[in-house]
Amino acid sequence: MAGGFSAAASDTLATWLEHRRALDGAAEHTITAYRADVAEFLGFLSAHHGDGMGLARLAEIGQGDMRAFLAHEHGRGLGARSLARRLSAVKGFIRWLADREGFDATHVLAARAPRYPRSLPRPLSEDGAREVIDRAGAQAEEPWIAARDGAVLTLLYGCGLRISEALGLKGSDLPLANALRITGKGGRERIVPVLPAAATAVAEYLRLCPYRAAPEHALFRGARGGPLNPRLVALAMQRARMSLGLPATATPHALRHSFATHLLAAGGDLRAIQELLGHASLATTQIYTAVDSARLMQVYNAAHPRA
Repeated sequence: MAGGFSAAASDTLATWLEHRRALDGAAEHTITAYRADVAEFLGFLSAHHGDGMGLARLAEIGQGDMRAFLAHEHGRGLGARSLARRLSAVKGFIRWLADREGFDATHVLAARAPRYPRSLPRPLSEDGAREVIDRAGAQAEEPWIAARDGAVLTLLYGCGLRISEALGLKGSDLPLANALRITGKGGRERIVPVLPAAATAVAEYLRLCPYRAAPEHALFRGARGGPLNPRLVALAMQRARMSLGLPATATPHALRHSFATHLLAAGGDLRAIQELLGHASLATTQIYTAVDSARLMQVYNAAHPRA
């Protein structure tokens, strides 16, 4: 018995995680988080009922169980955002199990986590984005590493890529044409335009890189030739923003936020921006309308004589 729940429950959890990995394209760090969240839930139920939590008992989870679980997690100091994520993982697991075993999961699926305010993305200004990319592309001692850092950040800002998507590019994606086919979260594919500036930055990196761009290898390499670690990109961005006096929110992911915000400010269509970002829901993209509105209000309050 693992974590206070039965071997059958543990095996079923492993099967669900494999299902998410294989069919939904969930990333490995996501799988690890799902495993921890659901295991925490199963362990709580086992302790709550004073016995091992088998599959039969999972079909009997009631409203009181869910309330007790949420109260327990809140009492342990789990924040509203983390609690919402944990509940989402539990619902996903129980929904899948209910479909497979044929029981009613209403009490689990109806549970609600406490609301939490969504923090707005913190984009850079247009000048700030250009400056930080230029600085990152010139600060490393090795010219090819400097060119590499600049090329990665240019793709994040110029194409709106997630860092995992940029570092997931392989030699087989070369040569960069006018568009890239990107596989994002959940295995969703999208086509993103490649700006001439991004293509030029990647070409310069390839010209200087000492490693051959083999089709099966990562496009962006570390100093020893292996796939580039995203932590190194974050460190390059950190050095650049500190030298420019930019805030701590100027991270690699902020360049993706900047891509979306600047497109919207220039009159971009929200649906088109959703497609470019690879968001499954328009509601996720709509947060950028709040960012743009907030920027407009700042300008208004700073400039209007009666503000």
